[in-house]
Amino acid sequence: MTTLLDSEAALAAGAKALARLDPVMKRLMREGANPPLRKREPGFEGLARIITGQQLSTASAGAIWARLAARFPAMDPHAVASASDEDLRAAGLSAAKVRTLRAIAAAIEDGSLPIAALHELPADEAHGLLTAVKGIGPWTADIYLLFCLGHPDAFPAGDLALQEAARLAYGLEGRPKEKDFIALAERWRPWRGVAAKVLWAHYRIAKAREGAPP
Repeated sequence: MTTLLDSEAALAAGAKALARLDPVMKRLMREGANPPLRKREPGFEGLARIITGQQLSTASAGAIWARLAARFPAMDPHAVASASDEDLRAAGLSAAKVRTLRAIAAAIEDGSLPIAALHELPADEAHGLLTAVKGIGPWTADIYLLFCLGHPDAFPAGDLALQEAARLAYGLEGRPKEKDFIALAERWRPWRGVAAKVLWAHYRIAKAREGAPP
């Protein structure tokens, strides 16, 4: 059974373990990169919310989600599967996002995506089940695992902010490419998710020092 990051105490324990694995992570946390827990709704609703907000501003994503939730109070796979494309598009969803939500709903209903049991699986296995659904990419899968389930070893290696934070923290010449970043992150197993949270916190600190919005 995986120890989930489902409380501040669990996150603190993970951070302590991570600090023992990597002195750079230990230094970042001592310098103030101590991330908040930041939990989101799990299950179909949480995954649908991530899909809805992709490539949109926070304000736009919030507005679309509010309309979607108003039209579908029972935000579950059956509700989406039963809705017409017109109803879903009326909330502001793109055609691609409608297709992805329908694919997710179908995968949950036919059992190929056991969404209620993903927290029990190793991160790589859960990631594979998510990305097997058409429309769910690696970044989406990892964000769901990390923020909705609190999986301690989920790691969105393609995230540009994480790559830039790693460049700064480790004195790299440039942002690591995804393949290289995955290799670098091996040192953090089974706490790669905690490392991601620390790196995001470090990135916000670095940008604040530069005078940019955190």
